[in-house]
Amino acid sequence: MSTITLTRPARPTVTRSNVGVGLWVFMGVATALFTLFTAAYLMRMASSDWSSIALPWQLGLSTALLVAGSAAMQVAAAAAHRGRWPRARAWLLAGGACAAAFLGAQLWAWQALLEAHVLVSGNPAASFFYLLTAMHGLHVMGGLIAWSVTAHGAWPADRAEPALPRAAHAIGLCARYWHFLLAVWVVLLATLAGATPALVAWVCGPIGALR
Repeated sequence: MSTITLTRPARPTVTRSNVGVGLWVFMGVATALFTLFTAAYLMRMASSDWSSIALPWQLGLSTALLVAGSAAMQVAAAAAHRGRWPRARAWLLAGGACAAAFLGAQLWAWQALLEAHVLVSGNPAASFFYLLTAMHGLHVMGGLIAWSVTAHGAWPADRAEPALPRAAHAIGLCARYWHFLLAVWVVLLATLAGATPALVAWVCGPIGALR
């Protein structure tokens, strides 16, 4: 009498390259999303009800924090790949702390605008400011969730050395995402601070003439 042996299908293996490609895809989608919203912001400037707002000084502080966080994550990634784990862990914590402080500075900027009666409704410039900064803040919060998982892996409970190369790779991915967050924020801040209806009309005028 023959017996039938049932075997479970093998689970798909998640490799480091797959995770890296997934991060690139995610950043590509996020870039497209921010590009569309930024384009909508610039086109909305042509409306007669547009009134530019004065950006709060706290945005300078938040920018400095994001620059510091990106630099800290890069140092952490380099130290982890060299096996210098005490240095890597210290800079990893610094990078996460800077990102969390960035969110705090952004909330401080929102509070300053609200105290100046710059509300979401009533002025499309204010509405777009809150929308764009909130979208970026949500991406930073998502990065902090991934950072917390990465930080947990950098302190393995059993101090097992085989787990550390995976942690080094994860720290490198976090650093890549932190650089992406910084690049997106610099573009957003430059748009919010430098774009004016007159500038948009001057740029779009020659473009329209070519059609």
